[in-house]
Amino acid sequence: MLNVTGINGITYSSDKLDECARFFSDWGLQLKTDANVPSAQIWETMNASTVRVLSSAEAAHLPAAIEPGATLRAVDWAVADAAALVRIANALGGVAGFRRNDDGSVQANDPHGVLISFSLDRRTAVTVQGSPSNPFGAEQRIDAPSPIYERATPIEIGHVVLFTENLNEAETFYAKLGFVVTDRYPGRGVFMRGSARGGHHDLFMLQVPNKAKGLNHIAFTVRDIHEVFGGGLHMSRCGWKTQLGPGRHPISSAYFWYFECPAGGLIEYNADEDHLTENWSPREFQPGPTMFAEWAIDGGIDGNTRRQPNVEASGKFLTEKR
Repeated sequence: MLNVTGINGITYSSDKLDECARFFSDWGLQLKTDANVPSAQIWETMNASTVRVLSSAEAAHLPAAIEPGATLRAVDWAVADAAALVRIANALGGVAGFRRNDDGSVQANDPHGVLISFSLDRRTAVTVQGSPSNPFGAEQRIDAPSPIYERATPIEIGHVVLFTENLNEAETFYAKLGFVVTDRYPGRGVFMRGSARGGHHDLFMLQVPNKAKGLNHIAFTVRDIHEVFGGGLHMSRCGWKTQLGPGRHPISSAYFWYFECPAGGLIEYNADEDHLTENWSPREFQPGPTMFAEWAIDGGIDGNTRRQPNVEASGKFLTEKR
């Protein structure tokens, strides 16, 4: 195991820099660059995972984009220690774009053309916790209500999802780097995590007939289901378009809400995924709507009416019938 502990940061390229600035501010990230510099932005999550947004001209030094338009250009994976970096460098030797950097990090191009780098985990520890739940017979929240969030503040970058044109090649590549298979759709998709112990997946690669390689989405972890709802409602009030959600994934158990992202692909609020160990046995599933979502709201929830979009706000309780 090569001890990939998560994601230090990602890089997008987009020529909608003004729109991206509004989007990521509404999303709940903190801007760490001069807002007056139009060609590049650096945003941070709560634990200092970074989201870089570059203009296409500014991103010209990176490998060619994997698809036209705004998209993901690079992923910086976090590793536990210097020994892990040595093992990863040995595994990447001979791969296109391989390079050892002066800071000890290593980089190469993955099979899709995304620049991947591996560096020491630079994320900061956070002490926030989600709200305890009260399952029958195991109550954990006593004399306290669950929180209501007016907006989300993402804790970290949770996972990356890519469309691939050669699933077997992509899985073999990441397996050599120490990624472990969690679950799979045989011949169609594979969920992988960077360490035996951790969240359900750090990477999901999906092969769809007649679909070119590209970015599907980036997920951001928030505290709990209540923050998924609060963040999604805030994004809706700000006018951003829901792709799907809120809903719940039966395979990872996570709650989600997906939005269209001007930096490329989709973007997800994600909470309450399964936590796994080396005792986990990968499962196999057949693709289908109920495998993707146990339940989901198509079109989202309007942030003002608290109902699906285009439902008039009446000022009555939602249970009142006209």
